[in-house]
Amino acid sequence: MELDFNGLRELLAAINQTDVSEFILKKGDFELVVRKGGLIPYSAPPSLPVHEPPAAASLPPVTLPPPVAPQPLAVSPLADKLAEVTSPMVGNFYSAPGPDEPAFVRVGDRIRLGQTVCIIEAMKLMNELEAEVAGEVVEILTQNGEPVEYGQVLMRVKSV
Repeated sequence: MELDFNGLRELLAAINQTDVSEFILKKGDFELVVRKGGLIPYSAPPSLPVHEPPAAASLPPVTLPPPVAPQPLAVSPLADKLAEVTSPMVGNFYSAPGPDEPAFVRVGDRIRLGQTVCIIEAMKLMNELEAEVAGEVVEILTQNGEPVEYGQVLMRVKSV
C-alpha cells in the first residue's frame, strides 16, 4: 500500500467530512490512527537503559598547559589615521558613473568631504556614495562591478 502526502491529505479531508471519530489503518509495520475531537491518550515510550559514566578514579589525570600571556597587537602608526568607507547597503559597486568614464577616485587621489567616491547599485537604483571624511585614498578594496554587502569596507582614506 502506497500513501504519499497528497493521498494522506485527501484521506484526512474525506474523514473530516464524515462523523467518523476514529480511523485506524494497519498494514504490516505501518499504522495510521486518526481521531477527531477529544484528547489523544499518551503512552510514554519504553524507557531506555541508562549507562553510568565510569568512576572518576579510573580516569587518568588531565594536565593543562600553562596559560599564555596575551601578546600586544602590532599596529602601524598609519592605521590610526585611516578612515574606512563602507557600503551602506547590499548591491553592486561601481567606481565610475559609466562604463567609458573615468573612476570617481583612484588610489592617491585627495578627496573632500561630500565628494562622490563610488556608486552602489541596488534594485536598479544608482546610489552615489559621498565621502564622510577628507583625505587621501590609500586603498580601494573592491573591483568595479563586484557585489558588496552591507558594512563591507570599500576603500580606506588617510585623513588629513
